[in-house]
Amino acid sequence: MPALRIYAGPQARRHIETQGLSPRDVRVIPGAAGGPKGLILGPLDRFLFGQWLAGSDHRIDLIGASIGAWRMATACLNDPVAAFRRLEHDYIHQHYEPQQGRRLPPPEQISREFGASLESFYGGRVHEVLNHPRWRLHVVTSRGRHVLRREGRVRTPLGYLGAFLSNVVSRKAMGAWLDRVVFSVRDGDAPRGLASLPFGTRDYRTHQFALTESNFQDAVQASCSIPFMLRAVHDIAGALPGAYWDGGITDYHLHLDYRQSLGSGSGLVLYPHFQQAVVPGWLDKALKHRHRASPFLDHMLLLAPNPEWVRTLPNAKLPDRTDFTRYDMRDRDGWLERVKVWTQATAASVQLAEEFAAWLEKPDPAQVHAL
Repeated sequence: MPALRIYAGPQARRHIETQGLSPRDVRVIPGAAGGPKGLILGPLDRFLFGQWLAGSDHRIDLIGASIGAWRMATACLNDPVAAFRRLEHDYIHQHYEPQQGRRLPPPEQISREFGASLESFYGGRVHEVLNHPRWRLHVVTSRGRHVLRREGRVRTPLGYLGAFLSNVVSRKAMGAWLDRVVFSVRDGDAPRGLASLPFGTRDYRTHQFALTESNFQDAVQASCSIPFMLRAVHDIAGALPGAYWDGGITDYHLHLDYRQSLGSGSGLVLYPHFQQAVVPGWLDKALKHRHRASPFLDHMLLLAPNPEWVRTLPNAKLPDRTDFTRYDMRDRDGWLERVKVWTQATAASVQLAEEFAAWLEKPDPAQVHAL
């Protein structure tokens, strides 16, 4: 059964019909939030950054939120293939032992142990990420405003309730509670000294700050800090004061206005994703009318697993956060069972990379679905 489905916006489809697809066409690569679902993209990441794009000499902007930030930062390391293999191993084998008498570990514990794992992963190597000769990294976070400006036992639930209700009205209304904050690598050729954002920001209030050695750890951890599961990261160096949470809250699947950077040119957004829908924000998951493609995605070529193939995986689904409670909270044997299930799923996902590599040999528009 085919594992891969390829989707394209109208501009991307016309490009493939007339010019095919080459590494030079890729201008932007997003990395979505979504926790363990991102594991399924490991083989595609290794193929793209370790082989297909490795010989290119042009700039590509990498945008990541949550696990997507971890993935895109990993792509900027020397020997990305080995780095992606370690990311896969570390993510699969993570385990947070609940304290005696508790069913779930507290957020303080998860934040502390997750931060230590990030420090171990990137320790001594941040300069590789910040100084990659071709890739320009942008880490997306969500910064609380007003009630959410600081984390608290009462103010955090109240603030997110307000954000949820406002978001039902409109995404812009949610901006009363949360800002989009992007940490970008420096670029000496840019007017502000920062790599230009590869998307428009008129859709949502946005701030941009430099990603540096002094704030890299906090920015990436903040981008992965799911509310109520992890603690917010406060007062990130070089940025506005406040509480910073998971970038997926404001930009779950990075449904951003890429037209600003691509315009009428021939550049494309290449998006390895775990599903067809590009959901704008975390609070939009239940709002199905916001899951449809928009003109923001006209230049996008999206790679996703075939839903029928997904049903052949263990438990007939992608790895997801429910597996932590399904397996890990029982005992050590439960944790080992989850490790086995996730390892089987990631091993099967090699088929995604193999099929995309085969398609690239002769890109066939007939195999491309409308996004």
